[in-house]
Amino acid sequence: MAKQDLILLALNPSPILDLMERALRAAGYEVAVAHDQTGLNKSVQEAIPALMIVGEKFAEDDGFSVSRNLLGRFPTLPIILYADQDTSGLAKSALKIGLSGYLYPPLRMTDIIDEVQRSLARARELGDWLRREVKRTTSSLAEKAKISETERYKLEAIIGNIQDGVIVMDERHHVLLANRAVYEIFNLDGKDTYGKLIEEVISNADLKALITRSSEGPLKYHEINFDDGRVFNAQYTPIPKIGSAITMQDISYLKELDRLKSDFIHTVSHDLRSPLTAILGYTELIERTGPLNQNQQEFLHRLQGSIQHITTLVNDLLDLGRLEAGFDTRRELVQLENILKYSLDMFDAQVRKKNIKLDVTIAGDITALRANPIRIRQMMDNLVGNAIKYTPAEGSVHVKMSMQDHQIILKIEDTGPGIPPEEQSRVFEKFFRATNAPEQVEGSGLGLAIVKSIVESHQGRVWVESIVGKGSSFIVILPAQE
Repeated sequence: MAKQDLILLALNPSPILDLMERALRAAGYEVAVAHDQTGLNKSVQEAIPALMIVGEKFAEDDGFSVSRNLLGRFPTLPIILYADQDTSGLAKSALKIGLSGYLYPPLRMTDIIDEVQRSLARARELGDWLRREVKRTTSSLAEKAKISETERYKLEAIIGNIQDGVIVMDERHHVLLANRAVYEIFNLDGKDTYGKLIEEVISNADLKALITRSSEGPLKYHEINFDDGRVFNAQYTPIPKIGSAITMQDISYLKELDRLKSDFIHTVSHDLRSPLTAILGYTELIERTGPLNQNQQEFLHRLQGSIQHITTLVNDLLDLGRLEAGFDTRRELVQLENILKYSLDMFDAQVRKKNIKLDVTIAGDITALRANPIRIRQMMDNLVGNAIKYTPAEGSVHVKMSMQDHQIILKIEDTGPGIPPEEQSRVFEKFFRATNAPEQVEGSGLGLAIVKSIVESHQGRVWVESIVGKGSSFIVILPAQE
């Protein structure tokens, strides 16, 4: 036997209440009656009715307030309002708060049954529609979840099989993903990394330095070295709303090629210096063998200048080779401001010849630096010499030396042609010269490479800031001796 629908009557005792109760029972409905708010709450808690009929006045309460509270708890519950008389304002209020129907005298039993059946039918149709929508939405979400899960598996498969190391972290540097290459690079041996701080699962000083530098923003180049000779280039990239990613490429073979190239250049340069010295010596002896005419003397002087230029280039290559090989181990306490003054005195004649305005600012609290004075002088000569060489006549050069956080900061600004933005990252490479460098300005392209090697051998940093047409600034930071 099918279960009967429960109709709850929230009406004050009256002949209408008796009529509704008899009519509903005769139609086969189960009927419950509540005479006050307490009884109403109890009836609703025991069993949610299929439909309610609420009087315009119910006990001490207003039928609209009672209906509004019930709909707040049971939004799909059909409620019919009974009023003592028909008014347009009352009907509008009933519809406004979402009631299903409206009854008023005179009433017959068929009027009551018809309104109840109509409201129940409408409620069932609404319920069927809701169930269909929920089913359709659930099916759609399930399909999307299935697609999303498939895409996730594809992404994990792609990242997992990439030969480069990939680490994805959240904003607090907890590992979200590490591919197979990372496990092999750091020899993690199946260690669980998910959700752990990267410093806890990977103990590498260079990687830790990369994480520290990440506060500066995206990083395109950072070397990670291993005791077995492997070298990786790491990039750090912030990912909005996720965290960040670190990618690593094995550049060990490139480092080996660079080493072989440096060895070759060092060997050739060393073998060239002896014959160049001999050639220069013989050219000086030619003038002693007898008088030379004017053309012969001019040619001889050009020959000597070319030999001296090649000898300087060879010496620069040898110096660079020694620096890169780590042979620069001499250290003593030096005062940088004194070395700077010697370098500036050496270029005094060039400054006067080009009428360059030289502005020098040296702070009074410069701390001594533990360094190789010869290399520091070489660094100063290259930076100051470049600034004067590339600054046109009537231009200006500003040299500034200051202290900050136990570091010596040297800044040399010029008003030369500047360096194009796309070439600024290459100015410290061997044999590189900017494409807009004046043709009349000679150079081997080794000076800044030597500067970089000297600075790095003293645990410092050097970089360039430049605007084409306005000039360049070279900044050197060196740790002072405490």
